[in-house]
Amino acid sequence: MTMDLISMLAVGVLAFCIAFALNHLTGKRLPKWSLPAAIGLAMIAFSVWNEYSWFPRVRAELPPEVEVLRTASDSAPWRPWTYLAPITTRFMALDQRQVLRSELHPDLVAAEIMLVQRWTPTRRVPVAFDCAANARADLIEGAAMTPEGDVRDAVWVPLPADDAALMAACRKG
Repeated sequence: MTMDLISMLAVGVLAFCIAFALNHLTGKRLPKWSLPAAIGLAMIAFSVWNEYSWFPRVRAELPPEVEVLRTASDSAPWRPWTYLAPITTRFMALDQRQVLRSELHPDLVAAEIMLVQRWTPTRRVPVAFDCAANARADLIEGAAMTPEGDVRDAVWVPLPADDAALMAACRKG
């Protein structure tokens, strides 16, 4: 968030420099309101661009093995344009390189779901998937998957067959 604020202020300074230079290079004076208006418009335009381009920029930096499962968009009264075009502020992803398959139980898969949200640290949630039963168990608070592929102390939650996380984790290869 600090870098966003610094970047927005730098754009404001750049807009000031350009408007100031135009004011002196054109030979005739621009209206007094043009300098603060140029600074304000530049800062607002940068902020809007920065908000809307966050998800595409982050997604472009992810390795090809990381699959985005779901996105969530937000709207807010202080950003009224977001009611027309909501901004993607968080997403859920799965790194195929971190998927562990049980040798004894081929339908059991352990993976980490990444919860990525703007301005917050990325959280990783360990989960187990039973591909045959279309179920998920969160591997937190004492639950674990043993090297043999058994899941201890886990509460299994049924999932629809078209659940994005289940499909991504259970995909072979």
